[in-house]
Amino acid sequence: MRKLLLLLFVATTFMIQGCEGPPGPQGPPGEPGGLFVGETFEVEVSFNDANNYSKLFDLDPPMEEGDAILIYMNEASPVYDDRNAWRLLPQTFYIEQGTLVYNFDHTPSTFSIFMDNSPVDFAQLTTYWTDNLLFRVVIVPSDLFSANARMDFSNYDATMEYLDIEESDFVKIQK
Repeated sequence: MRKLLLLLFVATTFMIQGCEGPPGPQGPPGEPGGLFVGETFEVEVSFNDANNYSKLFDLDPPMEEGDAILIYMNEASPVYDDRNAWRLLPQTFYIEQGTLVYNFDHTPSTFSIFMDNSPVDFAQLTTYWTDNLLFRVVIVPSDLFSANARMDFSNYDATMEYLDIEESDFVKIQK
């Protein structure tokens, strides 16, 4: 039995030594890498009775099936003039008049940002809540989004850092 184990050990050693040699030829080129972020843009919206407190935007080119859309709202600090925060929609505010919700929906070729149904009379809101509100839109390809399902996309700064998005990447859409 010992002789058999010794013979097996010696044979294995020679086989391992036989695996050395010159490197093989270069393989074929791989598929070109895709962009991590499908699109990034910035929109300014004023909500009023004429637009039914919503704004519709076209996506050109359309989103791919399974892609995710993240929309962040810029909210100025009520305490500090020089500070603001980017908040992931939907976003709920509890104000004197009641509960105010900003929301969005999308199809592969459009998205809309709107003030959601609530007991608040939108016409009675100050311009702080309705005029010239700034939103940033990020379309995340499905393969990247599903691979990071545990990531907290509500953290704007962490999301921008992870996706390697710079301020200059946001294209302003006028509508």
